[in-house]
Amino acid sequence: MLLDLHTHSVASDDSRATVDQYIKWVNVLRRKGTEIDGFVLTEHRQFNHALDYVSLSRKNDILILKGAELDTDAGHFLVYGITEALSTQIDFLDLTMNAEKLVQLCDAHGAIAVPAHPGRAGIGFTYYLEDRKTGFSSIKVVERLNGSNRPGEGEAAQDLIDREGYYGTGGSDAHIVSAIGSCMTKFDNTVSNEEELVAELKGGKFKAVRMKQP
Repeated sequence: MLLDLHTHSVASDDSRATVDQYIKWVNVLRRKGTEIDGFVLTEHRQFNHALDYVSLSRKNDILILKGAELDTDAGHFLVYGITEALSTQIDFLDLTMNAEKLVQLCDAHGAIAVPAHPGRAGIGFTYYLEDRKTGFSSIKVVERLNGSNRPGEGEAAQDLIDREGYYGTGGSDAHIVSAIGSCMTKFDNTVSNEEELVAELKGGKFKAVRMKQP
């Protein structure tokens, strides 16, 4: 199963794409022969429990899940499996939230925090890891492929993965419609909701892939 684990809609302040536009573009890709089963909306610094994409997913045969991209004192983190209880413990608007505490809260509430674009200068996890190593022992997964990486950032992420033995995910980091699916995560097992996504990420049976051109 192929999922783009890192996308942004107009709900994020720097994206120009709507969810409906993403759906239309996924269908365009499919008609051209590209395989993509769904995507996760990881909006910046927010999570809306009221938004429900189940009906839209079923109608279009495209899995649409929700997560969040949060700013921390150790870089950006993609958080999956956000529950109501977890939301009460997180200040989503805090630009310098304590990353160690975020990881601990996610672990306690059945969610998972994945360092986003870890090789990115200034906001990449690899640049914070040495000083904060003792607080991140539960992290097993980081984002390996990011469709918005600049030269050298993907290599830095891969070096981190090789050094620490992490699993690596893939996501487009799409902010425009045509970027969706450029990088994805291929799961061995089927994912149908956020809880299963967290379980599969923790299980490690996946790999980061780039979109195959038909």
